Amino acid sequence: MLCLGLTLAWPLAAWGQNSGNSAPAQISAISAEAVQTDDSQSANLQNGDWQAGDLLQAGGAQGSSPGSAGTQGSAAAQQNAPVTPSPNSDSSSDSSVTMFPHSDTARYWISGQANIVSQWNPAFPATYSGQDSFGPHAQNATSRVYTLFTGYELTNSTEVFADIESAGGRGLSNALGLAGFTNLDVVRNPQLGPVPYLARLMIRQIISLSDEKVAAQRGPLELATSLPARRIEIRFGKFGMVDFFDLNAGGTDSHLQFLNWTVDNNGAYDYAANTRGYTDGVIVEYDDHNFAARFAETLMPKVANGTFLDADIARARAENFEMDYGHNFLPGLPGILRFLTYVNHANMGDYREAIEDFLNGEGTRPDITKTREQGRIKYGFGVNVEQQLLPHLQFFGRWGWNEGHHESFAYTEVNEALELGAAFTNIPRRKNDHAGFAWSQNAISGDHREYLALGGLGFLLGDGALDYAREEIVEAYYTAHVWRGAFASFDLQRIWNPGYNQARGPIVVPTLRAHVDF
Repeated sequence: MLCLGLTLAWPLAAWGQNSGNSAPAQISAISAEAVQTDDSQSANLQNGDWQAGDLLQAGGAQGSSPGSAGTQGSAAAQQNAPVTPSPNSDSSSDSSVTMFPHSDTARYWISGQANIVSQWNPAFPATYSGQDSFGPHAQNATSRVYTLFTGYELTNSTEVFADIESAGGRGLSNALGLAGFTNLDVVRNPQLGPVPYLARLMIRQIISLSDEKVAAQRGPLELATSLPARRIEIRFGKFGMVDFFDLNAGGTDSHLQFLNWTVDNNGAYDYAANTRGYTDGVIVEYDDHNFAARFAETLMPKVANGTFLDADIARARAENFEMDYGHNFLPGLPGILRFLTYVNHANMGDYREAIEDFLNGEGTRPDITKTREQGRIKYGFGVNVEQQLLPHLQFFGRWGWNEGHHESFAYTEVNEALELGAAFTNIPRRKNDHAGFAWSQNAISGDHREYLALGGLGFLLGDGALDYAREEIVEAYYTAHVWRGAFASFDLQRIWNPGYNQARGPIVVPTLRAHVDF
């Protein structure tokens, strides 16, 4: 499989440069909503009859969403659309969760979404502030993401997709000063503006390895409603890594669920992406009932948090590998365990070298950009778990680690991350509402913290000094189904030691969010 992935990825170098996305629209193929698509399935779960293999297959191949820090949830908001309520439920007394119906039999797919997030924070105490600090003054900001999803079934086993997106507005303090920033829809480079761009352009090829079929959920990134139980899937083109990797039903979709970068994604997963959160590459995935494994070979940005991708894969590239295993870890209650590893090759700087250069009299502060060398490697690992506890309650968590000698390059400035949370879905009498609570803790390596303490700047952090402590985040939200494809949310975040600095904060960020699926 590794050889196949490398062989398919090699022609990608000829694609040239693309100005990607801020965060792909995430689609979780195994969301709790996908599991409980009707009352009979909910009854199965209550009676302990639901199998972990059913949970893993419920959504077909893994889906996606925006990721780096930009628009995570566009696709997820649709593929993970809440459950259609039963005739006896009163969730707005409307059975539709999109503004317009979508065919299960047409060869084409056309849908859209709009997501508007308004955030505010009151003034908070700060002993000092630097160039890249989160501003201690009261402020507000609004982001807007609009996405058009299109797809077409060329054959029963071949599908093509093209998505257009616009990410406008801005984030609080221009998305600086926090490792776990408060809004995943925010593009970290506000100069890019709301001009529409090509978010995804890819082909999906399904190779059957069995005659047995399993039901699949149709959505923006997968059109087949029936798939071979054992199969290989190949995707080639432009996409977001978190469209398919590190998915979690409890926290993945920034358009209906949590908003924080290190709650919707593993903060230590420095996945390949440009500023908008997208990359070019190939994914090869093997699915067999309650087991799945996927490998990706993708392009890295030319510089940290860069807009342009490096098409020379001999010097810059990323390998990602993930395995999923679905099992009834608790009697009659399904769960999923995922293991992730990745290796990035890029033009990276070294924190220790930057520190030594500064201590030897070079510059007025450490500058990691002056230590960059082609071919340096950053690697990491992740664990991701989902476990159903009750018919309406799910536990979820993530842990991640990456080596902290080389600079954080593509996602955020985190070297170790831990997240625990609970998600409430299929709420009685409000079947299409969502609620959740999560705690997240982020940390950085000794070299990384010394670099910041001496006044060094990362692509997100830089208070001018550092009184180090782990950054801790608590987030809670409630999303209400208003009518058809319209949803309204309230979200509240509290952040201790913002940017790993005890001399600043805590920060409280209330949020209002409006989302529409077409």
